[in-house]
Amino acid sequence: MNWAATPDGRNHRASSYAANMASQWKTLQRLAENLVDLTASEVPKLIRQLQHSPTVQRGIQLGLDAIIGATSEAPAEITTGRPVTRASVPSAHRARRLVYSPNLDGRADPGEIVWTWVTYEEDPTRGKDRPVLVVGRDRATLLGLMMSSRERHAADRSWVSIGSGSWDDDGRPSWVRLDRVLDVPEEGIRREGAILDRTLFEIVADRLRRDYSWS
Repeated sequence: MNWAATPDGRNHRASSYAANMASQWKTLQRLAENLVDLTASEVPKLIRQLQHSPTVQRGIQLGLDAIIGATSEAPAEITTGRPVTRASVPSAHRARRLVYSPNLDGRADPGEIVWTWVTYEEDPTRGKDRPVLVVGRDRATLLGLMMSSRERHAADRSWVSIGSGSWDDDGRPSWVRLDRVLDVPEEGIRREGAILDRTLFEIVADRLRRDYSWS
């Protein structure tokens, strides 16, 4: 006789099905509990690892730099009627004799720090108002070295430290970039910032002479 066709058979089959479903439900419950336990223990560990990851930190910094760069547009009072500094060349291409001759007389001279609008190399439509160390001139074009207060330049041999001075209102230490010279239109200078101490100027000059064929 086919037991599945009898009432007893149907009851047995239903009982077996219910038991199977209960077993599967318990298995799902255990998996869910294990997943909760795993999440509670591993997610904080993963977050800590990401927080201390140099790759993640560099990505965050690049993202912040991109945001800052994207919002740094030239104020109208600086760019209207004034040329901006767009061109830069390898320092060896502008090699010449260095003469320390600062004089705050309205004309920028080697040894002075002036402020001008400098465009970004990667995006000439944007830029930043920044201090520049004057190291020479070609008629009405000043030869300047870019300055920065970013501490990351401390480990870069293309930059040299000049400490802090009156050119930075916050008193932050600064670095001067050596490997590229900016062609600064004299009419683009917003203001004279300071005179760099001769000892510090000579540190910059010695590196230009030694590494970039200046004299």
